[in-house]
Amino acid sequence: MKIIVTGASGLIGSALVESLLIHGHEVVRLVRRAPAAPDEARWDPSAGTVDDAALAGADAAVNLAGAGIGDKRWTPAYKAEVRNSRVNGTTTIAKAVAQHDIGVLVAGSAVGWYGDRGDDVLTESEPNGSGFLAELVRDWEAAVEPAAGARVVRIRSGIVLSPTGGALKQMLPIFKAGLGGRLGSGRQWFPWISLADEVAAIRFCLENDAVSGAVNLSAPQPVTNRELTVSLRQALRRPAFAVVPRIALRIGLGEFANEGVLASQRAVPQALMDAGFAFGDQTLDAALDSML
Repeated sequence: MKIIVTGASGLIGSALVESLLIHGHEVVRLVRRAPAAPDEARWDPSAGTVDDAALAGADAAVNLAGAGIGDKRWTPAYKAEVRNSRVNGTTTIAKAVAQHDIGVLVAGSAVGWYGDRGDDVLTESEPNGSGFLAELVRDWEAAVEPAAGARVVRIRSGIVLSPTGGALKQMLPIFKAGLGGRLGSGRQWFPWISLADEVAAIRFCLENDAVSGAVNLSAPQPVTNRELTVSLRQALRRPAFAVVPRIALRIGLGEFANEGVLASQRAVPQALMDAGFAFGDQTLDAALDSML
């Protein structure tokens, strides 16, 4: 297949492009700067424009673009940037998919759809939650509407674990120094997925016509923050008995603490399991042993 990919320079996007090429697909990476390689083409999500010539003959598109949700403190300006980058980018790609009769759109989304849900087991049929992230994901997913004629998969990604980027990369120096510990009560659920399974699941969604709609991209066995702390302690053979109080997290991280660190999302990948996807990393302990 010829596959259009946005966000191809990020942690997930770069690994996905490599995997697609290995599996024999042709990839066109959309970039917001002047193209610097034969497989790059220009797009401007804020203006809603895409290089039409690059999309000619495309079979599928994967949209992973967007400002990092936890990259900066949640000021009103940065919240607007996060929202606009996702909603405008998705709308732009969805319209391009419709205009060029592209058959499949795999659109990035997040388990933030569910909000803070305690111990509830969250399959794809659960309703939208409350809070900034839940409302953001609601509008983000709604932005695929222009591509309604295509097969659309909305991938609600959990926390993607890799020692080379994302949350795990940030945690490793702290835990290696013996300063790691649980956050708040530690009872909040942590919907993790290995980078390898994230990429394999996206490819699975692209290649399987039976998959559509919302799909949780998270491991079959989510863990609590307390269990994550124990697993990291054991994998690194370092002490990790610290406790970061809720109040300290709220002072340090602001609004993001409640929705991004202390929120509990016990998401399970029911749609993937029903479709027959085989996870390579089913348990966190095995995944960390493999990565580290």
